[in-house]
Amino acid sequence: MKKILNASVSRRGVLAGSLAGAGVLAMPSILKAQDKSLKVGVYGGYFKDSFDKNIFPEFTKATGIAVESVAEPTGEAWLVQLEQAAKAGQAPADVSMMSQVAMLKGQSTELWTPLDMAKIKNASGLIDAFVNKYPDGRVAGIGAVAWYITLVTNTDVFKEAPTSWTALWDPANADKLGLLALVSNSFLLEVTAKTHFGGTNALDTEEGILKAFEKLAEVKPNVRLWYRDEAQFEQALKSGEIPMGQYYHDVTGLAAADGHPVRSTFPKEGGILDSGCWALSRASQKSEEAHVFIDYMCQPSIQATLSRKVGTAPTVKRDLLDLTAEEFAAVSSDIDPIVPRYDLYQTKSDWLNQKWTELIAG
Repeated sequence: MKKILNASVSRRGVLAGSLAGAGVLAMPSILKAQDKSLKVGVYGGYFKDSFDKNIFPEFTKATGIAVESVAEPTGEAWLVQLEQAAKAGQAPADVSMMSQVAMLKGQSTELWTPLDMAKIKNASGLIDAFVNKYPDGRVAGIGAVAWYITLVTNTDVFKEAPTSWTALWDPANADKLGLLALVSNSFLLEVTAKTHFGGTNALDTEEGILKAFEKLAEVKPNVRLWYRDEAQFEQALKSGEIPMGQYYHDVTGLAAADGHPVRSTFPKEGGILDSGCWALSRASQKSEEAHVFIDYMCQPSIQATLSRKVGTAPTVKRDLLDLTAEEFAAVSSDIDPIVPRYDLYQTKSDWLNQKWTELIAG
């Protein structure tokens, strides 16, 4: 789901059935049925394939609304496309799965149509953190899926699982770490704040952020690879060449299930919980269908299906799910997570990138 691959857009036509023998009087109702459709933007590759196979057909069966899935490009390119299209009154997708930083940036231009929560009854089961709001309280987006970045190790090299993010700073781990290469996707400032400064509110001031940067800089002797290519680190983790680092919990679990000597650990300070939101473009003419779709996706049963079939963490409360303990552990954790400070990546992006280059990546 994090690996954005080039994927062609799959188009799903509306099955109107055979018109053989249908009289002229039947045509208006057929046209009306064809109007019940929705373009949904999701991350490309494996993620989109899983939705096309396991989620969208069942939604159409349940609601009669046909889905045309659209493969979103990586990064914030999709946000730019949606924004430019909206200015022209067009919507490349009616509903899109957006990152939290993209949600905030879209809010600043009123890109997202506020959602009517009275039409999304199933949202009552959501974990509060997964309701994305405008500053005035209007709901801009609803949590679609979540995923964790955790502390991962090669079991041949590390016989015992680490219990804390402090392992990143341990001198015994010199030249053994693989860490994500960008300030805005590694969330290592938040890890540092939670591990050494009592919580992410330590990042409320520039002074606090600089202290976190200075502390994070102490891990540099331990870092073998700052990676952008996930496959490169995953391969090095499996082989033991780079036996520790941060990586995606679900992907690591799949690798372990395939027999590779890797493990994912939720440190006592929590795993990093990242997520995507469903958001409705202001240019969309499909508000009614979009609300039906978002309400459907908030159902505990659908969130459980996503966990089983797509490998995402649920956005609804644990006690509403029928996931077994093993199924839940495969995608999530009951330990309080480290939630990224998305606000900082919107308001201080340039400054953070500059300091990251100076103090960490330099």
